[in-house]
Amino acid sequence: MDFLNFVKKARTCRRFAEDKPLSREDLDFLVECARHTPSARNAQQVRFVEVLSECAAKLFPLTHWAMALKDWKGPFAGERPTAFLGLALPKSCGELAFVDLGICAQTVQLAATSRGFGCCIIKSFDQQKAEELLEIPDDLQLSLVLGLGVAVEKRVSVDLPASGSLNYYRDAEGVHYVPKRSLEELVIRRFD
Repeated sequence: MDFLNFVKKARTCRRFAEDKPLSREDLDFLVECARHTPSARNAQQVRFVEVLSECAAKLFPLTHWAMALKDWKGPFAGERPTAFLGLALPKSCGELAFVDLGICAQTVQLAATSRGFGCCIIKSFDQQKAEELLEIPDDLQLSLVLGLGVAVEKRVSVDLPASGSLNYYRDAEGVHYVPKRSLEELVIRRFD
């Protein structure tokens, strides 16, 4: 598969095969991939919390899913993530650490896709309760939560509609569509 098609396949996933749980080795692989990403000043400030089993079940209700899908309150039982990765940063970190955070999250998403897993990068969660559950040290803050599992949701990138709406949506079969701006709209200047 060429890289563009691989990236298209690595869309956010919000429905998983709950009967096929991920393992500690799966999460170690994802963190190992993130560990080798570029880091500003090679500071490597992102820390990870691997969450499986009962703790994953307790973390799930603290997360908020797909705000654009007004009639959907998140994955139903049987389609919930079987694992999470918490990504934490030092409370005293500079803004470059947030670039590193994004690079790590995207790398995990791509690595997950390479194994047939789905990934949902979540910023909307009950931070205080999640930090207590995951026993985040006082000098760190939980910055992202990545929901993970074997993907069962079909996700498709489509051209932006004439209305210009960026809202993602699902069809009657549950296929998840994500409108994307055109290359021509995104590239504001070209210099030769």
